[in-house]
Amino acid sequence: MKSRPADAIPWRRSQPRASIIRSSACSTTAAEHFQNYMLFTDYRFYIDEFCRTARALLSEGTHGYENFVEPGNLITLRGEEAPSSSVAPARLPQMPAYHLTAPGGRGITMGQYRRGAVEPKTITDHIAVLRPHAWLMLGHCAGLRNSQKLGDYVLAHGYVREDHVLDDDLPTWVPIPTLAEVQVAVEEVVAEVTGLEGYELKRVMRTGTVASIDNRNWELRDHRESVRRFSQSRAIALDMESATIAANGFRFRVPYGTLLCVSDKPLHGELKLHDMATEFYKRQVAQHLEIGIRAMEKLRSVPKERLHSRKLRSFAETAFQ
Repeated sequence: MKSRPADAIPWRRSQPRASIIRSSACSTTAAEHFQNYMLFTDYRFYIDEFCRTARALLSEGTHGYENFVEPGNLITLRGEEAPSSSVAPARLPQMPAYHLTAPGGRGITMGQYRRGAVEPKTITDHIAVLRPHAWLMLGHCAGLRNSQKLGDYVLAHGYVREDHVLDDDLPTWVPIPTLAEVQVAVEEVVAEVTGLEGYELKRVMRTGTVASIDNRNWELRDHRESVRRFSQSRAIALDMESATIAANGFRFRVPYGTLLCVSDKPLHGELKLHDMATEFYKRQVAQHLEIGIRAMEKLRSVPKERLHSRKLRSFAETAFQ
């Protein structure tokens, strides 16, 4: 019987209990509420929309969801409009999680972190021990191509890792591959939701490399060197978290993906100012989140042995979940 790599063993679902407890403490929901299909975001707008959508799906009762769990273990049962018991926490945790549950953990969990790469690493470090079947990041990015417009989507198929939080755990020379099952599911859902296909679909959703950096104000400095690197990498978008979430998915053998929305184009003089951003969020969040939820629902139909891609295992490693 082949043994698993040493770095894989501590991340089986049965171990370690301490990490599961820390994961629960970060989100103030019990570990058993976490579902196997996960969405991540750094925007409260998306969480508010997820709460609204979750209650609507429960009310419809046609999608197989059982209940909706909020921080503090507030549970809204199917057919109800509000939690039936428990008391809401005095304040939200630093990284809250919300769970639209289904039998066998086939529902959707959505977690929020604050901007930057540190919290995405923390939250995925702890959640990976629960062995989810897939996670997808929904975030915003700076568009780097002149042809992009605000509101366009970016489906990442490669990452420039300049976030640095995983440098000691996963060398930057390790490539983070795309996973066909996740990519196909997301692209199909974007086509379904937008009603576009062919060239028209490609016009609003670019597939390409995303650069993740650790300097929020990179465009306020002399950024000629940064622009040169982005150009060499053929990056089409820039953010702070995508590479971390994808790299930790690769590191812990959790299928991953990234769908970003272009919210500004600093290299082309289109900055994300307050009034413009507010209108942008109102217009774009609902569609972006709908794509994320429907992509997770589509991935539920993919056999687990296909979803847990061989790309995530070394040549001597057997599949595990």
